[in-house]
Amino acid sequence: MASVRGNAYHAGPSADPAEMEGCLMVISLCRSDEAADLIEVLAVPYRATAAYRSLLQLGARALPAVRAGLRHGNADVRFHCCRFLDRYLQPDTLADLLAMLDDADQRVRITTLHTLACDRCKEGSCQPEEAEVLPRAMELLAKDPSAHVRAMAIEVVGRFVHGNRHAAAAIEAAVQSDPSSAVRKKAGWYAPGGAIHGRSAPGRPRRAVASPSGDG
Repeated sequence: MASVRGNAYHAGPSADPAEMEGCLMVISLCRSDEAADLIEVLAVPYRATAAYRSLLQLGARALPAVRAGLRHGNADVRFHCCRFLDRYLQPDTLADLLAMLDDADQRVRITTLHTLACDRCKEGSCQPEEAEVLPRAMELLAKDPSAHVRAMAIEVVGRFVHGNRHAAAAIEAAVQSDPSSAVRKKAGWYAPGGAIHGRSAPGRPRRAVASPSGDG
């Protein structure tokens, strides 16, 4: 297995030649700080992991390229750019991220929702406001064709159930009528009497919950 650590390349005894080529290319790009070129590498499956790690090493310096990558024609690129924002979300990138809730690829919508829901992943202190995210999350919970997307939307809506009656009603509606049993079960955790509803009460720390693995 080959890996990139900083600007150094480490090839394991069984490193694949194609992977070695990808890692060496990523090192070259990192040395010239070409974040935009790394974005393009995200579209190459066997090079995407190393490119993503290199973008993380660049940190906030990569944000302009990542924002442009959100509009890339390749869904893998958009997916990885949303993953990056989970770590480096800034107030001026929030509108770009919210637009990804309309993406045709469900992985992009899921990752966007995770970014909006998760506090512990972020390097900075940017926390999306209720008025910006709750209506969109409620819409996805009610209408998205993917059960995986609806399940992740529960985590965003669930952030606001204690102070917003519309959020609470959306969770209750999912418990009662979502076509996926996995989504109904997860919504029950966030409904009054549910395990997460209790421990996410104001003044208590939130914990992230994994999405269900099935659509049925």
